[in-house]
Amino acid sequence: MSQLPPCPQCNSAYTYEDGVQLVCPECGHEWQAGAAADAGETAKVVRDSAGNVLQDGDTVTVIKDLKVKGSSSVVKIGTKVKGIRLVDGDHDIDCKIDGFGAMSLKSEFVKKV
Repeated sequence: MSQLPPCPQCNSAYTYEDGVQLVCPECGHEWQAGAAADAGETAKVVRDSAGNVLQDGDTVTVIKDLKVKGSSSVVKIGTKVKGIRLVDGDHDIDCKIDGFGAMSLKSEFVKKV
């Protein structure tokens, strides 16, 4: 039996293989088996509802009516959003929508044009 490396985040010895990844059951961290522990964070890949990779500056359309929090207005389906910016967090996209202003969107509710 081969010896698996400890978790790079919490140093737990109870790691296990899940396909091509290693998983720590104590902290939930997942990493590639061949990756170095101190290689740093890799860039997060953000995908739209159709699975297309999104990048800063892309133009997307909204695929579902979205309620605007704290307002009675709604961003309608088919609204085009130009020049998106990808960010970390719960909402993947920061943008400006005409008539609404600055807003954060989740990538699962947009489609790349």
